[in-house]
Amino acid sequence: MFFENRVLKTLERIRSRVAVPLRIQLWNGQKFDFCSEPNVVVTIPDSAALRYFISPSLDSLGRAFVEGHIRVEGTARNVFHVAQALARSVTARMPSALHWARQHSRDRDREAVQYHYDVSNDFYALFLDENLVYSCAYFGRDDDTLEAAQNRKLDHILTKLRLAPGEKFLDIGCGWGALVMRAAQKYGAVATGITLSKNQFEAATRQIRQAGLADQCRVLLCDYRDLNEPGAFDKIASVGMFEHVGLKNLPLYFGAVHRLLKDEGLVLNHGITTSDVQSRWIGMGAGEFIDRYVFPQGELPHVSLALKEMAGAGLEVLDVESLRRHYARTCEAWSDKLEVNRTAAEGLVGERHYRIWQIYLAGCAYGFANSWMNLYQVLCSKADNLALTQQPLTRDYMYAPVA
Repeated sequence: MFFENRVLKTLERIRSRVAVPLRIQLWNGQKFDFCSEPNVVVTIPDSAALRYFISPSLDSLGRAFVEGHIRVEGTARNVFHVAQALARSVTARMPSALHWARQHSRDRDREAVQYHYDVSNDFYALFLDENLVYSCAYFGRDDDTLEAAQNRKLDHILTKLRLAPGEKFLDIGCGWGALVMRAAQKYGAVATGITLSKNQFEAATRQIRQAGLADQCRVLLCDYRDLNEPGAFDKIASVGMFEHVGLKNLPLYFGAVHRLLKDEGLVLNHGITTSDVQSRWIGMGAGEFIDRYVFPQGELPHVSLALKEMAGAGLEVLDVESLRRHYARTCEAWSDKLEVNRTAAEGLVGERHYRIWQIYLAGCAYGFANSWMNLYQVLCSKADNLALTQQPLTRDYMYAPVA
């Protein structure tokens, strides 16, 4: 009884400070309304589940939701808005501890990638665009569809790289192959993609063969550390990949990029960064939740660290562009599509896994919209070569007129 009273007093204290559209219903019929018109209802079925509310964080509340220890009604976006308000009411959004001690071995990285990406191709198809592009889209107009914005992103990357017919192109972490296929089909490049995901490798290889691109395009099941083709590639892109590398391995990663790139080549790194200048986890328990359920072994550097390590590896930064607001819109689109396809998603991966992705995508949309994370495209060349002098004097070439 003492424990229950303590939690009830905590709920009363939070309710006195936070006005959110929430109703909490206890197993005994008692209700706590945090405003007059709640759009999220949390049902706590027994006293044991109260422990998640003693000091609510995005990790503790997320665990309670994912594991089914509480029942939640409401849209994913509304649920996350309420959860972050509860977490913020008891703690500031201070980043969590540094995590430089992690070991990113080949086996651990492969297991982490396969945990995240090898869920089910059909599951990803429920919320991604038709080409299964699983990275930040690029919206040129307010009425862009997700498909249009993703194709625009592919072209934005390849245009920045000034990819030309016959050039050898490498995509590190190629996903389901959309970028390498675009590079071959539209730009005439000879394209190679690498991934650690078996599902992605098999699907991309099949699509390349069906599109008649097998003589111009290939995908390898390969770790970036093991690709032994020094100086082979005119242009390199890495999209949504360096988040898996690990902070300690950034010098190794960018060193590998430098090794694979031709002397006059260009490379574009498209990746998520944290807003914390010390490269710590996102605060209020969000980082711990993502590490536990979504991206094991994932680590986000601050953009300043990424730029430092690029320079240390012998890469000269030519251009930096933030797409943070574009990723907020992308995640909103993914979240909405997944919610519409809830029944199919639960049929493919089960209720628990659906709940993980439901709250994760809504949380990402909120995080990007509110500057918890950012997304940067960084264009580089090898330092001390002719690539910089061969670049156009202005950035005009990067931005084709919006159709």
